[in-house]
Amino acid sequence: MAQYRRLEVYNVMLDLGLIPLFYHGDFEVSKQVVMALHTGGGRVIEFTNRGDFAVHVFTELNRYVSKALPEVILGVGSVLDAPTAAMYIAAGANFVVGPMLNPEVARICNRRMIPYLPGCGTVSEISNAHELGVEIIKLFPGESVGGPGFVKAILGPLPWARVMPTGGVDATEESIKGWFKAGVCAVGMGSNLVTRDYVAAGNYAAIADRTAQVLSWIRQARGKKST
Repeated sequence: MAQYRRLEVYNVMLDLGLIPLFYHGDFEVSKQVVMALHTGGGRVIEFTNRGDFAVHVFTELNRYVSKALPEVILGVGSVLDAPTAAMYIAAGANFVVGPMLNPEVARICNRRMIPYLPGCGTVSEISNAHELGVEIIKLFPGESVGGPGFVKAILGPLPWARVMPTGGVDATEESIKGWFKAGVCAVGMGSNLVTRDYVAAGNYAAIADRTAQVLSWIRQARGKKST
């Protein structure tokens, strides 16, 4: 069962503007990554459903987070179908992210009051997601479908849309400010934030520092003072 209510999850996502995402098949490494992201100021973290037995790693990780880092909101990504979503929801996922829109996943998430962020790449897909109760759509792959220019264009006819690009968001001030200037509500960042080199070297301090820097750029892009 999710620890956080749907509105709480959305509010933290919108407040911070950053959803880090990563996958690792080893629980201890995953734990260190989550701790590093939290140290850098991250609170909403996506564990992607990529490898064999990923749900088992997530379950153990979520048990740890709920006790040691209760302020961290852990969710799951790369969810393609409703049975997979159900497994992760049973393991305590606080939100579900997918690479595409699946109405069955939307329904099961709505039934359990779990945020669902599906991948969309067209105005029609975004509109269909809204009909299914989606509050934040994942623009995916962000850069390939048109980048910040696409976001600005779709917010013309759909000014109520909340867009979170994933794919093509770089850990640079120019990239972050470009996306937020276009009107995104948040950004999802994977390997550009939790880099393979940092993880392989066990350089978790660098992940924490990079997370803090990205959050600082987001605040600046929004016209907020850094804290």
